[in-house]
Formats: sequence, C-alpha cells, structure tokens
Amino acid sequence: MHEFSIALSIIEIAESEAKKVNSKQVTELVLDIGTMAGIEFHALDFAMESAIKNTMLDNAKIVVNKIQAQAKCTDCDEIFDIQSSFDPCPKCSGFYHNILSGKELKVKSLVVDSD
Repeated sequence: MHEFSIALSIIEIAESEAKKVNSKQVTELVLDIGTMAGIEFHALDFAMESAIKNTMLDNAKIVVNKIQAQAKCTDCDEIFDIQSSFDPCPKCSGFYHNILSGKELKVKSLVVDSD
C-alpha cells in the first residue's frame, strides 16, 4: 500500500508550509488527485486518517478533489474522458492521444491556524 507513504509525504509538505508562517496547526488541506494518478482513493483516505494522528493536521478537514482524466485524440482532436491509457477515441476509434489531465497529485491549498 504505497498510499501510506504518499500520505506521509503530504503531511510533511503541509507541516513544512505551516511552519514557514509560524503556525502550529493546519485546519484544512485540499488535494487535487487525478483518476489516473495511480492512487486508490479509499486506501489514501484510510492512510491519511491514520497518518495525521499526533501531527499538525490532527484535526484538519481534508478535501480531495478527484480530477477526471481527459485526453485529446491526435487524429481528430476530440477531447474525451479516459479511464486508462488504452481507451480509444469515442469519435474516430483512434488509439493515439495526449493525456491532458488526470495524472496530477498535488497539495492545492492549506488553511492554517494563526495562533
């Protein structure tokens, strides 16, 4: 379950940023995670729940925005939702496309306590 190590990295990033503004607590964490980022969302939720205990994020609200993967067909320029890299274009059935979104895994924003 690599989601636990990802959760630890997210917490490390959040704590580092909170310390830069002399905060002792993160109250909200917003993540953008693509559907093709290689993350099992339920496993990440479970990992985050365990990993935030006794950290600056112990009472933080954690929001995960799921970013639907989209691709653009290189044959007909159709933009479409994809579930895997092997999905054909729904317009021309072509298999050559560029992934536009859906692989991201980023900390979008933090809200920290100013005390």
